[in-house]
Amino acid sequence: MADNKGVITVTGRRKICMAHVGDAELPAIIKMAWGNGGVDGEGQPIATTGNEIGLYNELLIKDIESHEYTNEERTTCRYTATLEAGELSGEEISEMGLYDAEGDLVAYRTFLRKGKDADIPQIYDMDEIF
Repeated sequence: MADNKGVITVTGRRKICMAHVGDAELPAIIKMAWGNGGVDGEGQPIATTGNEIGLYNELLIKDIESHEYTNEERTTCRYTATLEAGELSGEEISEMGLYDAEGDLVAYRTFLRKGKDADIPQIYDMDEIF
């Protein structure tokens, strides 16, 4: 199986580096996106590279609903957003990403297909780990 743990994209890493040295401000992560282009022909998650600039087949992008730090050191942040009942009904979600306030994809992940029923919401979490 491909390495599908997810990555902070090259764009995201560049922005962090530039912010650390004071050459740029780091925009907040404000959006989560879902798509169905994260698997190969056999249904296996495709490998993430970090070079992604968008989802392979983006279906929907929404505001992040909440975030939380998942450890005492505050080196991992979990972002949460929900596909509500009626959203993406019948789709098979296999990729997701986080976008910053400048509209850039800064984190990306692929996974096995998750079917979306019309009457059931799905809550998605994505961790940004440092």
